[in-house]
Order: sequence, then C-alpha cells, then structure tokens
Amino acid sequence: MSDYEDIEYNKPLSVSVWKKMLPFIVTEKKNLIICVSLMLLVAIIDIAFPLLLGYAIKNNIEPQTADGIWTLLTITGILVVLQAINVNFFVGIGVKADCGICRSLRNTVFSHLQKLGLSYFNKNPVGYLMARTNSDTSRIGDLVAWGLIDFTWSVFYCTGAIIAMFIIHWKMAAITCATIPLMGLITWLFQKRILSANRIIRKLNSKMTGAMNEGITGAKTVKVIVSENQSLNEFSAITSEYRMHATSLARLRSTFVPLTLFVGSLATAAVLSYGGYEIIFLGAQLSVLAIFLQYAGGFWWPIQNIARILTDIVTTQANVERVNSLLEQNPAITDKPEVIEKYGDAFTPKKENWETITGDVEFRNVTFNYPGYNKKILENFNLRIPAGTYAAIVGETGAGKSTLVNLVCRFYEPTEGEILIDGTDYRERSQHWLHSAFGYVLQSPHLFSGTIRENIRYGRLDATDEEIERAAEIVHADKIINKMEKGYETETGEGGDKLSTGEKQMISFARAVLADPRIFILDEATSSIDTEMEMLLQEAIHTLLKGRTSFVIAHRLSTIRGADIILVVDEGKIIESGTHRELMDKREHYYKLYTRQFEAEAEEKILRD
Repeated sequence: MSDYEDIEYNKPLSVSVWKKMLPFIVTEKKNLIICVSLMLLVAIIDIAFPLLLGYAIKNNIEPQTADGIWTLLTITGILVVLQAINVNFFVGIGVKADCGICRSLRNTVFSHLQKLGLSYFNKNPVGYLMARTNSDTSRIGDLVAWGLIDFTWSVFYCTGAIIAMFIIHWKMAAITCATIPLMGLITWLFQKRILSANRIIRKLNSKMTGAMNEGITGAKTVKVIVSENQSLNEFSAITSEYRMHATSLARLRSTFVPLTLFVGSLATAAVLSYGGYEIIFLGAQLSVLAIFLQYAGGFWWPIQNIARILTDIVTTQANVERVNSLLEQNPAITDKPEVIEKYGDAFTPKKENWETITGDVEFRNVTFNYPGYNKKILENFNLRIPAGTYAAIVGETGAGKSTLVNLVCRFYEPTEGEILIDGTDYRERSQHWLHSAFGYVLQSPHLFSGTIRENIRYGRLDATDEEIERAAEIVHADKIINKMEKGYETETGEGGDKLSTGEKQMISFARAVLADPRIFILDEATSSIDTEMEMLLQEAIHTLLKGRTSFVIAHRLSTIRGADIILVVDEGKIIESGTHRELMDKREHYYKLYTRQFEAEAEEKILRD
C-alpha cells in the first residue's frame, strides 16, 4: 500500500481548492448552462402540476362539470411531453458535460505525467497514479455535471414551491415549512456520520484492492513459498473489517431514510389536519388542501438532495486535492525557456533547429546524488567517450553503472558539473532533441499491448513493414518471430506478458535499431537470452554499434570483450579502464570479476551437462 492512500482528506469545504478546477469546468460551460436552463424549466413544470390538480378539483371535480376540461387536458399533455423532452435533453447534455470535463482533466493529468522525471515515478506507485488519472477525475466530472443538475433542480423546485405555497395559503405554507429545520438537523447529523463511514470504507477498499493486486501478481511466489493460507488470512482480515464498516453504514442509511420519511409524513399529517379543519369549520377549498398535500409529499426529496450534494462536494474535495497535488508537481528536469523557444518541447518540437548529433560524450567534474538522498553517487567525476566509441561499463551491484547512463540520457541531471554532448552542455539543448538520438534497450524491456510489428514500429512510427522486418533481421529477432504461429502479427499481451523476457529483449532491440540512433544504451540487454541466441546477437551488436557511440552495461563479461574501452566502476569512481586484453593483463579488479564469473559459468555448464 502506498503512503499516499493513507493521507486523510477531511478538510472543510474550501473555495480555493475548487477554484483550481474552473479551467476544466469552463471547457463545458455551454453544456452546463444549457443543463441549468433545462432544470429551471423542469422545476417550473414540476411546480405547475399540483396547481393544475388544484384547478381541476376547483373547476371540474367539485362542481362536477366538464367545462374547460379539454383545455386543461391539452395543457397537461403539453407539459408532460415538454417534461419528457427536457429530461431526454438534460440527460444527454449532462453525459456530454460529464465526459467532457473528465476528458479535459485526464488529458491534462496524463500530459503532465509525461513531463515529470524518473524520480517522481520512482517515488509514486503505478496504482496511485492510475487512481488520480481515472478514479479521481471521474468522481470530479460526475459531481460537477450531475451534482449541478440535481442541485439546480432542487433549489429551483424548493424556492418555487415555497413561493407558490405562501401565495396560495400562508398558514398551511408555514406549517409545511415548520419541519424544514428538523429535517435539516437530521440530515446534517446523519450525513456527517455517513461521510465519516464512507471515508473509512474508501480506505479499506484501497487496501482490499492492493491486497488483491498483490495476490494476483504475486501468485507464483505465493505458490512457491506455500503461503496461500497466509495470503487468504490477510485478505480475509481486510474483507471482514470492510464488511463490519459497510454493515454499520447500511444501518445508518436504514435509519436515516425512514426518519426523513417520518418527518415528511409529519408535515403531510399536519397539513392534512389543519386543512381538514379549515374545510370543515371555515369553509376552505378542497383544492387548496390537495395542492399542499402534493407539495408536502414532494418537498423533502429535494431538501435531502441539497444536503447530499453539499456532502458530496466536501467528499469529492479529497479527489480534487489529489488531482491538484499531482498537477502542482514540478518536473525534476525542465528545459530553459530560451531552449524551448528555439528547440520546442516533446509535444511541439522544432526539428528544423535541431543540430545533428555525432555522439561525443563528456562528463566534466560531475557530482551527483539522487533527489532526497545525501549520499554522493559520483563526485568530481570526469570521463570522455569520443563519438563512435563502444564503451562497456562493469562493476558490482550498486557501483553506479546505471547512474552513469541515466545521467547521459538526462533522466537525471548532475548536482554539480556538466555533461557535454558534442562539446555543448546538454542543458543548452532540449530533452526531446537529446532523447531522439538515443536507442535504449533495458534488462527488463517494456512492450506495449498490440502486435510484435506494432511494438517494433514504435522505434519510428513512419517505418514501412519492410523496414520493420529488416530491423528484426539485423538483430536476428526474425528467427524467433517467424517461429510464432502469427509471426509479426502475434499479440504481445499487456506489458509483453505473452512473451519470454528473452523474446521481449530481442523485439526491443529491433525497435531500437529501427530508430537508427546515434547513441546506444544497452543495460544488461543480453542477460536473459540463451547462449545460442546470444552469439547471434553479439555478432549483430558489433555490426550495429560500428560508428555509433554506445554504453553497454554488461552482466556477462564474456559479451564485451570486443569493446573499445571497458570502464570498471566502483563506488561511483572509475577504478580501471582499458580494453579486455589490457585489463586482463593487469590482473586487478576486472581480472578478478572476469575469472570469477568464468568459473561460475563453467560450473553451471558442468552441472547442466
């Protein structure tokens, strides 16, 4: 579970928080204004129906005459049809407003996420970000659209009904309205407790979802360590707590609804009693009593509606705060305004101003520590890799190998010092300019849902099928693709889960090749490929990297013997450098790493044989 889900959003209603949503609400201003106008008309017609009933009783039923009945029926029929049309229109327009606000919010949130650096994604779980992008935005859109519709109708109806009642008979109007404070008090007390219970249930629901996610994604581990019973017990404990609080909430609601109905019935009974008294002893008109009984019976739903919506506004404020918090996150790495002006950004690149990258890379007095950590990973680090150099980086886990390539790719920036690409500090160029020149193949590559062909095409979206297949041939990925039943049209599944890690690496290699980058980053990219395929791939790598700058983080040291330079990294410092032969002759740190790994691989081979 993320710590973010444990944050309590229970602040009182804040206008300043909701003001930040105005730019998104304004996008649907036209539809929302139409909805408000339609709800005014709906409320007017709802107020008119009891008056028509009273008119029918006074002019037709009591005198037992049909005079004017067709006019009355015509007016009633017109109002019924008009009401049906209104409802049809406001539902359709309400859906458009809801979807429009959600779309605007989600696009903005997703666009903002694209601008944030790796450090933000390292600190925030995927589930948290997906909830902000989907659940929270959906909740806000629903409240703004449908909450505004319900609230508008409720306010217009209550106001109009009260005015109509006081005009017709102020005493019965006063009796009807006398129970409003009691209804308001009951609603306030119960909604406060219901809101509190909802917050607990929402929190437990997040825990339940997280536990279910862990149980499904970690199913293999659970079975291997035989902890099915433990997982079930943990999940059952959460569901039991959820059931307890859900039952408590149900009891609250089952008490609240009958209580409000009882108060509404009291008002109806009071109106009926006083109205009957006036009819019997004071000669009042039956039509007036009929009108008030209609208003008294339908008066309490809109009042409850108003209370519910006000509660929902406070509840949904938590969603607004979470979305605002995400949108207010500043990207850890940003381009200078003058750089954006010249080179553009990821969404509006100005490629006509991009200089051609040859691939000369230099670290100049670079000091670096990850955001939020004081430990320096690199300190006064200097390194120059000329364009076209095949540089391999080796070292123990945590030595700083990935840090080097993350800095080269500008996923992070130096705390001090500078990194130069072709002699210029890369902060003087746009991130998109730099990233377009890179081919990056990870140890655990990510594939998108779709076919193998579509995944390779991500390397260059305008590539032809022939170019895609040629890229696969260069890295020998075609040998595994052609063995599949559907070949290049094989579905990879979510995250490429229908393929083995080795197959995913081969496809990601083909994708990188298709992009034709000037600088290659291979992060232990051959670690999950079998020995036979590795030999084919190594041949392709040497051909492919010729004339390009490349940084290869090596897991199997036997794969980098052909590197132009091997950098041995330890605690953020280069402790050795040279070719494979030179380093082996030194018989120092690299020699020990290589021989130890060679012996381990030999033992594995003997055991396999």
